[in-house]
Amino acid sequence: MSLRIAAVSASRIAKPHNPSSPLFSPPFNNPKFQLHRLPHANAFPPLPIRKPGSQCYIRAISDRAVESTISKKEEEGEQSPKDWKIKMLYDGDCPLCMREVNMLRERNTSYGTIKFVDIGSDDYSPDENQGLDYQTAMGRIHAILSDGTVVTDVEAFRRLYEQVGLGWVYAITKYEPIGKIADSVYSFWAKYRLQVTGRPPMEEILEARRKKGEVCKDSDACKM
Repeated sequence: MSLRIAAVSASRIAKPHNPSSPLFSPPFNNPKFQLHRLPHANAFPPLPIRKPGSQCYIRAISDRAVESTISKKEEEGEQSPKDWKIKMLYDGDCPLCMREVNMLRERNTSYGTIKFVDIGSDDYSPDENQGLDYQTAMGRIHAILSDGTVVTDVEAFRRLYEQVGLGWVYAITKYEPIGKIADSVYSFWAKYRLQVTGRPPMEEILEARRKKGEVCKDSDACKM
C-alpha cells in the first residue's frame, strides 16, 4: 500500500506544469503587468538655452542705473531741504573739511534741518548768504540760522551738531573758559588749514578765481 502511494506521488511530481496556466505565466505575458513605454526624447520640447551671466549682468546695470538716479535725487533733496533751520557754508575744496561735511550730511538725511552751501561753487551768491563773500567765508567757518543770524567758529559747529542729534559733542563749549579755549584752537587751525592740506595761499586762490570769472564772462566755457 505504501509503495502504491509513493508511486502516485512520484507521478504527480514528474508531471509537467502547463506553461499557459495563468498561475505560472510570467508577469510580462499578463496584460495587467505590462510596462508603459517611455515616450521618445523628441516628444519633450527643447529647454531654452541661457547664456551664463547675461541676465544677471543686464539686471546689475539696470539696478545700478536706478540706484544712481535715486542717490542723485536724494543728494539734491538734502542739499536744499525745505524746512532747514541752519545753513552751513563750507569749503568744498578742503579734503579734511569735507570729511566732517559728509558726516553731517549723512546724519542730516534723517533730520533735514541743515542746508549745505559750497562757497567754492560757481553758483555761490553772497547776496543769498547774508553778504558773506568768498574770501570772508574762507577765513573761518560760518553758519546762518533760519532767522538770518550769522554764527562763526566753535559756536557754528555746536549749532550744526545740535541739529543732527550730536549736541553733546560740543555741549561743554557753552561754558567758560572752555568756549574761549576752543575758539583759540579753531582759529589757529583756520589760519593754517590751507598749508596743512597742501593748498596754495589765499592770494593765489583768489587770483585763480578772478581769472576764472573773467574767462566765464567772455565765453560759455563755464556754462553747463
